[in-house]
Amino acid sequence: MINQQHSITPLPELVEQWVANDWFPMVTGNSDSLTITRDRLKSVIDQAAQWGADQELEACHCEVSFWGGKGMADRLQATRRPKPPSLKEQALAALITVGACESIDKVTFETLRIAVEAMPND
Repeated sequence: MINQQHSITPLPELVEQWVANDWFPMVTGNSDSLTITRDRLKSVIDQAAQWGADQELEACHCEVSFWGGKGMADRLQATRRPKPPSLKEQALAALITVGACESIDKVTFETLRIAVEAMPND
């Protein structure tokens, strides 16, 4: 029987990298063995699941781009893998929260808001 690898299965080299990063060798007597803790096993499983999900999303993005257009594919990508807010967005949100609490005067609030909005996006 031919051992065929499904396209969403991580490459053996990638699995080896995950194992090397998350498992630790333990020498017992004259033989080397690998011992893994529950947390480290979970980490390898999480990495494999994320990698597979990313591969599936990339395939869906490609298909949707072909049939529905790039705009729709990009919306799919943004919905399934939202980017964390930028530092600028976080600063504006924090500033609005502080401003809503009225713990700073209006002039200071407006000065800080304008300064943060003028910052380049990261």
